[in-house]
Amino acid sequence: MSELPWSAIDTVLLDMDGTLLDLHFDNFFWLDYLHQRYAQQHGLTVSTARERLIPLLARHQGQLQWYCVEFWSEQLQLPIREMKREQAARIAPRPHALEFLQALQTAGKRVALVTNAHRHSLEIKLERVAMAPWLDAVISSHDYRQPKENQQFWQQLQQQFAFDPQRTLFVDDSLSVLRSAQRYGIGHLRCVATPDSQKPAKDCGEFADIGDFFGVCRQLEACLAETDEPSSPA
Repeated sequence: MSELPWSAIDTVLLDMDGTLLDLHFDNFFWLDYLHQRYAQQHGLTVSTARERLIPLLARHQGQLQWYCVEFWSEQLQLPIREMKREQAARIAPRPHALEFLQALQTAGKRVALVTNAHRHSLEIKLERVAMAPWLDAVISSHDYRQPKENQQFWQQLQQQFAFDPQRTLFVDDSLSVLRSAQRYGIGHLRCVATPDSQKPAKDCGEFADIGDFFGVCRQLEACLAETDEPSSPA
């Protein structure tokens, strides 16, 4: 974990799934529960359902419809929104994520949640985890009809939530999304190496790992303390 230059950061953009929230819920839903329900719906074994679904899901990866509840409800003839509510008890924040949001607010940083999640999924998750009080904006890529992987997303985001790219921190667990943000000129980028609490750390590629939010909070508090110290007399 490398320290962040907090005095050079005014705006913080945060991904949701795998960054603020434990990705275990989504991995369980899309890689396990969905296959079980699809098998029941179509009278298949779970292994056969998996053989059908995995290539279908992969075909749309990185595109807006990959994240769209309505798209998959129609494609699979399953009530995806209701199924997510059935498993909502699994939704949980990553360790110290809410503390991190509070620390950012105390430090006077502008904070926006920027997610590829569909508004239906976003609604369920914000009901389960009270993040909204510490956010200045909640933005779904579906609002712009462009995923974060595309440059058009960042252009529209800057129009709606004005920020100086060079004085902005963006945190995400997706390398393709981080690379998109890098192309747009976001000055401070951090990866999440452990988005799923049930899986080992992953490779962050060319990006530094944000580390655990407890450590980041301590860094931020130390930076504030230094700022608040009175100047020595000349």
